[in-house]
Amino acid sequence: MDDQRQGELPMPFPDLSGDMPLLPARMVNEYSYCPRLAYLEWVQGEWAESGDTVEGRHVHRRVDKPGGKLPEPGAGSEDDRLHARSITLSSNRLGLIAKMDLVESEGDKVTPVDYKRGKRPHVSKGAYEPERVQLCIQAMILEEHGYRCDEGVLYFAGSKERVRVVFDEELREATMAAVNGLRFIAAGGQMPPPLEDSPKCPRCSLVGICLPDEVNFLQAGRIEPRPMAVGRDEALPLYVQSHRAKVAKKGETLEVTVDDTKAATARLLDVSQLVLMGNVYVTTPTLHELMRREIPITWHSYGGWFLGHTVGTGHKNVELRTAQYQASFDERACLMLAKGLVRAKILNCRTLLRRNWRGDGPPDEIVSLLKRDAEAAQRAKSLDTLLGIEGSAAARYFGAFSNLIKKNADTESFSFDFNRRNRRPPTDPVNALLSYAYSLLTRSWTVALTAVGFDPYRGFYHQPRYGRPALALDMMEPFRPLLADSSVLTAINNAEVRPSDFISAAGSVALTNDGRKRFIAAFERRLSQEITHPLFGYRVSYRRLLEVQARLLGRHLLGELAEYPNFLTR
Repeated sequence: MDDQRQGELPMPFPDLSGDMPLLPARMVNEYSYCPRLAYLEWVQGEWAESGDTVEGRHVHRRVDKPGGKLPEPGAGSEDDRLHARSITLSSNRLGLIAKMDLVESEGDKVTPVDYKRGKRPHVSKGAYEPERVQLCIQAMILEEHGYRCDEGVLYFAGSKERVRVVFDEELREATMAAVNGLRFIAAGGQMPPPLEDSPKCPRCSLVGICLPDEVNFLQAGRIEPRPMAVGRDEALPLYVQSHRAKVAKKGETLEVTVDDTKAATARLLDVSQLVLMGNVYVTTPTLHELMRREIPITWHSYGGWFLGHTVGTGHKNVELRTAQYQASFDERACLMLAKGLVRAKILNCRTLLRRNWRGDGPPDEIVSLLKRDAEAAQRAKSLDTLLGIEGSAAARYFGAFSNLIKKNADTESFSFDFNRRNRRPPTDPVNALLSYAYSLLTRSWTVALTAVGFDPYRGFYHQPRYGRPALALDMMEPFRPLLADSSVLTAINNAEVRPSDFISAAGSVALTNDGRKRFIAAFERRLSQEITHPLFGYRVSYRRLLEVQARLLGRHLLGELAEYPNFLTR
């Protein structure tokens, strides 16, 4: 035997089973480029836009319009030269489907033409393997339909060049290896490992979802992660709290009216979510457009209590939710996650006290006690014990919270219970602000977890209860002092919220409309603030950080990370 190479073991497609979907040629291209990218898109349903994907869609704007018709196989004459655009063909025997930008036919021979953004690469075979593999799949499907296809063309829009690709035996073998490889990892349900320090990652549209550098760093700690190469999202939440307001879609904008009088407008491109407070009406066309664009609507009571949110069909990542449910029924896994969350919360509370202390003497005693509570939380043997430790630490923290508030004439009328935090209803202005801030933070985490693919109602520390987003409450624990409490202190100490911004009735205290507006501005400003990540070293906003932490939790639950890395501020 002259050839000692081990051939690829094909994984045949179950012809006409109706159970396994056909593999798109584009996904095989992605697998040839990066197996992990193909798994994220094909199996877990992840997707994110980037400048490259938008430019690629612009390049395809002409060929995406169907036009022309292919002749029947064998029916064309030598003089016939036809063009067919945006042709979709599939093969049940191969288990493949492809959308072809352009198919040129001359007699009984057809030539697929695939449009690519950018300029022709100067490589030996005229193009990189993933693009040639995708084109070869188109040829194989055309041959399944009875056409003769010996070569294809890659058209690079950036340099306006055509590159001829011959479908030789070597390319066909590489194509089938990629097809079988993608089908194998999809059936196995095991995500491929991330690339290590690869030049492919920074410009990948899914780099903020894949987190290759972060996962490699947490697994081995050898290479510090590169700054995230993702576009900055300038969209912000649109808050509507006017009584009996109406939100309607007008072209590419959202228009808010009160009693048929226009109150505000916002471009849909600038809206990350629609936040509705109290009795606000949203038209059906607006609901449809927001769901189509994956812009969530969050619903609150007039007093700010988070009621729920509206999304489209939801995230397709069933694997993530399956891992979440499995871990939520594992007492050991729940305790491990809960201990880390509570410890991080206590340590972040300790940091907030040290940074903002305005008391007469240094906070050495309370800081020392909180550190001891954090260590006790790490040693807790049960969730009940952990609850007791958290409660003790919270009593210490809120007992000293008044020492963080600036003492001046504007804040003298703010009353605060030094012994405990009261709620439902809050009985003083500071507690009213804290309750409102926690409601906003719960909403932010619910939206972030849903966008990543989690079920926000199944948690690990907080027990599931009807209507309570337990996982959102879990994940927000370390961020209560950093986002909610910090926003409250900023609003009070900078006099953004004043004593006149509260109303008292039946023993409860609530914010007025104007007070809510100013506090919402302070909270959103805090979310947009950029910080240096203590583990990864790059700059990231708190708003983006919530998504990063949610995805790191997913990596832990899916087995890539031994522990969930909680966020601890310095």
